[in-house]
Amino acid sequence: MTFAPPYPATQYEPSPPVDLSAKAERERLSPSAIKGFFNIMETWGVRDEDARALVGGMSNGQFYDMKKKPERTLDADTLTRISYLVGIFKALNILYSAKLADAWVRRPNTNRIFGGQAPLAYMIRGGLPAMQTVRRLVDARRGGV
Repeated sequence: MTFAPPYPATQYEPSPPVDLSAKAERERLSPSAIKGFFNIMETWGVRDEDARALVGGMSNGQFYDMKKKPERTLDADTLTRISYLVGIFKALNILYSAKLADAWVRRPNTNRIFGGQAPLAYMIRGGLPAMQTVRRLVDARRGGV
């Protein structure tokens, strides 16, 4: 029987994953997630209709109420969607100048993932799985892969 050598000691301790099933965690994260989401949508120049689609097809009333009063608790799905968008935003701003980073999601893209369409259109059409794909793509580029 062979034993794997122990993992090397490190001072780095990964953060435990956030438990989005816990209401207290969602209450803590929601207001800043909402504010961040609307700031990103404004920076990217995303229409409200498209922004509603990105957060899961929210109704007009719910969307504009959230815009006026961000002090609310989001569900786990909406928080996950916003988390992907924040990660994409951050990675783009590491990779590119502010001007290109802010325009990237709206520009047609020749990457075979997008098939000539803009990443924004791809994420709207593909929902959460598409957001995850875009997040992985920009994170891989940021990491030099």
